[in-house]
Amino acid sequence: MAEEEVAETEQAVQPDQLSIVATATDGINVLTVAGEIDHHTGDALAQALDLSGTSRPRVVVDLQQVAFMDSSGINVLIAAHRALTEAGGWLRLASPTGAVLRTLQLVGLDTVIGCHETLHQALTG
Repeated sequence: MAEEEVAETEQAVQPDQLSIVATATDGINVLTVAGEIDHHTGDALAQALDLSGTSRPRVVVDLQQVAFMDSSGINVLIAAHRALTEAGGWLRLASPTGAVLRTLQLVGLDTVIGCHETLHQALTG
């Protein structure tokens, strides 16, 4: 497969301890998240995931640089998964590591939302 076509759009959100960079690759919205997802930063992630005006929104959240995620992050991902599925799109998670992967597995979210080891795997489905 050829190198991915990158960055149709790009914007960064940086509240407190969270950074979110939004890009588009082959019509798929990619959110690269870094930092901690908790009750202080969950709203920023929810806003970045709100693609209500997009038809058939497809979103990959790259979690490789996320060091911590609590139940606030789980709730945001569940709500986004439901909204995107209802809109005829989908949500996939890429590269969760360490504590974040354990959190996803403990609550079973990795079996509800497609969870992939790499960004490439998440993009190609």
